[in-house]
Amino acid sequence: MSNKIFASLKSIGAYAPKKILSNKDLEKMVDTSDEWIVQRTGIKERRIALDDELTSDLGVKASKLAIKRAGLKTRDIDAVICATLTPDFLCMPATACIIASKLGIKNVLAFDVSAACSGFIYILYLAKSLIESGVHKNILIVGAEKLSSVLDYTDRSTCILFGDGAGAAIIGTTENKKEAILDIQISADGDYAHLLMTPRSRATYPKDEKILQYLQMAGNEVFKVAVKTLTNDVVEILSKNNMRSSQIDHFIPHQANLRIISAVREKLDFPIEKTVLTVHKYGNTSAASIPMAMNEAYEDKKIKRGDLLLLDAFGGGFTWGSSLIYFGGE
Repeated sequence: MSNKIFASLKSIGAYAPKKILSNKDLEKMVDTSDEWIVQRTGIKERRIALDDELTSDLGVKASKLAIKRAGLKTRDIDAVICATLTPDFLCMPATACIIASKLGIKNVLAFDVSAACSGFIYILYLAKSLIESGVHKNILIVGAEKLSSVLDYTDRSTCILFGDGAGAAIIGTTENKKEAILDIQISADGDYAHLLMTPRSRATYPKDEKILQYLQMAGNEVFKVAVKTLTNDVVEILSKNNMRSSQIDHFIPHQANLRIISAVREKLDFPIEKTVLTVHKYGNTSAASIPMAMNEAYEDKKIKRGDLLLLDAFGGGFTWGSSLIYFGGE
């Protein structure tokens, strides 16, 4: 009998645009201050893509790094899945198709997933399923966002929070469970959809001449639900796998707001030393947030092969998810 095949996180890569938008810059644009932003969010700066730099361009740069680190060639990739809420095109083609084309990857499965800030965990779930079904061997997953394209820079409640960037990973195979994606759980509740949304579609509101053009968020309401949901989700996945928080090597939460991260971390007793934080540098980059944070820890040589990672995310939809992963990269 052949050995069981598990899905494995083989590599990670990320890209952040060069342009930095600091809190001091925002002070000149809206009624806010560096002190207020840091106190409320923990964010000090965020990256902004150039006008002609598309979501797919960010994704391609992160993908090239992930492919290289996995020791693969583009011809080895047999599927491309992209999570984004800021696609190159409103409905079609999928940004995954554009990323695949720009990488020279042809005749493979390619599609997008829209799950907002939980997007990376959603596509991780799909890649794990496809790998363990035996249908695919090397899947490129990408979380990429150009959130600056849907922000109102006169609305201080949203423009201070978000930035642009991309993260990518290769999901491959392993027979070693200690190098595998151990478990993933994802969920959603559309009853909260009105609390966090991007521009409305003319297909939904064909006669409304006042189509909402920018991302809108009810911050306080989102905060309350996020903390409760993220905490419960982590408790559940740890319990389901008979694990304690002390067994986790790296807690990598969605980088939305330092206050949310701190509330969840403290409730679950994750020490700050084990918590990966990049929100101060990049702000909230939605689907790119977790892979960008993971890449930062990897490049700082904090993550090594066999380390147990706990990922946790919450986003518009509402969507949420968590994952336990043994890092399978070099």
